[in-house]
Amino acid sequence: MRLSSHSPTLRPAPVLRVLLGILLPLVLVGVIAEDVLEKQRFAFETPLLTWIHDHTGPTLTSVSLFLHTFGGPVPMGAVFMLIVLGLWFMQRRPQALFALLGLGSAVGIAFGMKVLFHRPRPELWTRMVNETGPSFPSGHTTVAAALVTFLVLLAWRTPWRWPTLIVGAAYAALMGYSRMVLGVHFPTDVLAGWLTGVACVLGAYSVMGRRMQPAMVPAINTQD
Repeated sequence: MRLSSHSPTLRPAPVLRVLLGILLPLVLVGVIAEDVLEKQRFAFETPLLTWIHDHTGPTLTSVSLFLHTFGGPVPMGAVFMLIVLGLWFMQRRPQALFALLGLGSAVGIAFGMKVLFHRPRPELWTRMVNETGPSFPSGHTTVAAALVTFLVLLAWRTPWRWPTLIVGAAYAALMGYSRMVLGVHFPTDVLAGWLTGVACVLGAYSVMGRRMQPAMVPAINTQD
């Protein structure tokens, strides 16, 4: 029997995206969450937070305070709405739905995990910011990772993909580190935030599928 030339083929890029970008992060978050749920302490966290606190200067502290405000619910909510509405009115409706699904799911899942696990925040020194909600995962870090992943995917088939990836990765990394500088999150909160944000947006991208491709790929001139 001869296989049809139109038979679906398994492409490596989507498979790697699912395995490394969705399943692996979810497994790692699950491993961390199991210990958090059982109220077990990770031995490396307190020494690491103490080291970060002892080696943080005034400049990094100021940057961390700015990111604390910028990454809060109101500014990030405004950024998300501007992205969704901007794409919608630019007639890029699939991308607008992708933003709504990917970014919205990251926020919703992070909030649900906070309620479910209800992990207390670190109490290692007098903090400069007041955070009273649950600690796991870091909401600021989850949102930053989701936003960066969304922007990288949006720019991936354009000349802006590498600048977006480099600047975005630096932003997400600094956001996560700033949460430890301020002493409001454990390292595993930050790690779970990064993984959750990436997995949510890549999951939304896999759901949207090829519906976004025509508007994301630059037009190619087929004439000689």
